[in-house]
Amino acid sequence: MSLDGPLVRPLLGVLAVLGAVVAVVGGLALPLSGIVAVVLAGLVSGCLGAGLARESARGDRRVVADAAWRSAAVAVAALLVLSGTSVLGGAVLSLLVAGAGALGGLGWWLARERRAELEAARPTAVDHLDGPLPPVAGLSTEELGREWTRTTAALTGRMDVAARQRLVARRQETLDEMERRDPAGFARWLADTPLPGSDPAGHLRDGDPA
Repeated sequence: MSLDGPLVRPLLGVLAVLGAVVAVVGGLALPLSGIVAVVLAGLVSGCLGAGLARESARGDRRVVADAAWRSAAVAVAALLVLSGTSVLGGAVLSLLVAGAGALGGLGWWLARERRAELEAARPTAVDHLDGPLPPVAGLSTEELGREWTRTTAALTGRMDVAARQRLVARRQETLDEMERRDPAGFARWLADTPLPGSDPAGHLRDGDPA
């Protein structure tokens, strides 16, 4: 179920209001020592969230701060809701709410991971092959080298079958033109066992396009 559905958002709003009411009841029922414990738990959760975010955010302070306060807020809210459900319905209701929250959180995490996998697997087209390209016979020797390196880098990206076929055909045309323009230099480049993505233009003499 999508979180953007017409019925999901109102339901989430109702649940949020109910949760806020229960959290207020739980906060009012806690003694001073319990409130201090909840605050300390929030601080610990905020520090853990900030630490995890710092590993992936590469020093972005806004991301770290956002993760810290969100983690602290979730921990405090969860503890207050559990306290409120214990007051209103006893230990059994608290256990049911805790289990439902854990299952909901797990389902949300699995759905997010699934969306990330689908986005990563979605084919993308190669930008510089989307529009009309000049014929390789009209490129200079330096431009032929750049065309070869660009298409080599493009092969490492995601693309659909048609785009990959166009890319392979373009590379074959580039190779044929380099060999036609300077057979000896082209042979030297191949004999040097070039690394993937190496620019062959340095091995070719400058020649006029056909």
